[in-house]
Amino acid sequence: MTRFAYFCGHEQWHPEELVRHAQLVERAGFDMVVVSEHFHPWVDDASASGFAFSTLGAIAQATERLQIATGVTTPLWRFHPAIVAQAAATLDRLSGGRFILGVGTGENINEGPLGYHFPKYAERAARMTEALEIMRRLLDGEKLSYAGDYYVTDRAKLYSPATSRVPILLAAGGPKSAGLAGRLADGFIVSVKDPAVARERVIDPAAEAAAEAGRPSPTALTTRWAIMAASDEEAWEALYPWRGLRAPGRLQAVDPTTLRRRADDLPREEVLGRYARASQAQEIIDIYLPLIEDINADVVTIQMASVDQEGLIGLLGAEVLPALREAAAN
Repeated sequence: MTRFAYFCGHEQWHPEELVRHAQLVERAGFDMVVVSEHFHPWVDDASASGFAFSTLGAIAQATERLQIATGVTTPLWRFHPAIVAQAAATLDRLSGGRFILGVGTGENINEGPLGYHFPKYAERAARMTEALEIMRRLLDGEKLSYAGDYYVTDRAKLYSPATSRVPILLAAGGPKSAGLAGRLADGFIVSVKDPAVARERVIDPAAEAAAEAGRPSPTALTTRWAIMAASDEEAWEALYPWRGLRAPGRLQAVDPTTLRRRADDLPREEVLGRYARASQAQEIIDIYLPLIEDINADVVTIQMASVDQEGLIGLLGAEVLPALREAAAN
């Protein structure tokens, strides 16, 4: 059965606002919140940057049935993978088994400000291979002595262990990460612009890798960015805290000021043109239907910006979710 998630972005909203949004999302009928984990946001003039693991703990206490997931954290530099496993086990306990650990190979905007070298993808993937093994083994209860090329543990053990099995999902934008997700994780997280491209580059390679490894079919958590706005001016206002997300050099940038300036040097219509747009409920439904009909995603994440976010959540619950659930049931 398809589950529906709402994206809570630390790059725009302060932690207390995100906790409030999560409560509204639960009342609106969503199944899950996917919470971003960043050190720096995408711009410096209209942004936020709370500590996601604290926010997730607060959300776990402020809600009753919502699943909560990191979307995503990087267990490679700022956090040793064993520390991420400890955080995951703690959140599992605080939420009564509702936590899902989403991880990814990172962006320099989170690692570079703290003095870490952000290497090319090959090293990031090698680090993630070790990190996935360490996290899985610790979360499964093992006392772990591990000597890898990048990480070491010496009789490490989680003494406040998870009370249930914590799923680990790996963010993937191409076949290499998708293959890693299929072999070593429980599923993948993929941002979908074109369903056919997502299937070719991520969904099918992940499924093939899982099958070759004798593992179950991976869970597919899909996301899609959209803007709720009645005009270009309103769309720009809604997107303002996120406009650096599509700026050139996004993966390597350290300073949100840099991305803000690069985004503002682009034609506004070019930035806006990189996002799906809606001005009413049916248009939102049409944006997210392909994730159900073309991909048959296990989780559909609504990732939207609006000038009235709480009003948007109400609209999603009243008009969008019922239609999407009906489509998923057919």
